[in-house]
Amino acid sequence: MLIITIKQGKEKSLLENRQPWIYASAVERVDGKPEEKMKSGATALVRSSSGQFLARAAWSPKSQIRARIWSFDENEPIDHALVKRRVKTAVTARNGAANGKKTAPNHLIHLILGEDDGLPGLVVDWFGGQQGYLVCQFQAAGVDAWKIPIVQALIAATGCPNVYERADALVRKGEGLPVTNGILAGDEPPDEMLFTENGMRHALNIKTGEKSNFR
Repeated sequence: MLIITIKQGKEKSLLENRQPWIYASAVERVDGKPEEKMKSGATALVRSSSGQFLARAAWSPKSQIRARIWSFDENEPIDHALVKRRVKTAVTARNGAANGKKTAPNHLIHLILGEDDGLPGLVVDWFGGQQGYLVCQFQAAGVDAWKIPIVQALIAATGCPNVYERADALVRKGEGLPVTNGILAGDEPPDEMLFTENGMRHALNIKTGEKSNFR
């Protein structure tokens, strides 16, 4: 496993404020095999200059945000169970889908909001309920490395079989990730979907993210 050592004094933001990001300027050194150091999304142990455990994080060697925190708990492994648990918790908190409830067929739900849900860099919107589409943006190396388990967990928690990835080209290039758009599961979305958000009706192109008011 990679070990990221934080510069003396820079650990305060992690210990006191639970800052979820570690910038390149805060890193003293990175220990590990050469191939691990170049692997985007690899899980790393983060420690202070004195050797104190600080966190477990996802490593991103080409980003100015060198690591994003998965957990501040030394005893919490970063594995499939963690991904499944956090996806299910987010879904349940937002709309109760994990308990078998159905979303309104014409509504948008902001299902997963990155760091707020312990899934740094992951944004998921749900359009059209169980017969609609889950639209995912993998904006960081860590969640990109766990893409398949995340998609599986989303389908299980929502009952929606259609998952589409829409990439923010600027963000992914900044992370050193390829820009990818396309179907991750199920059917291809239509060119336009109608939905309601905050009482307003909109027309959306899921593939591009372009939204317009609908009358």
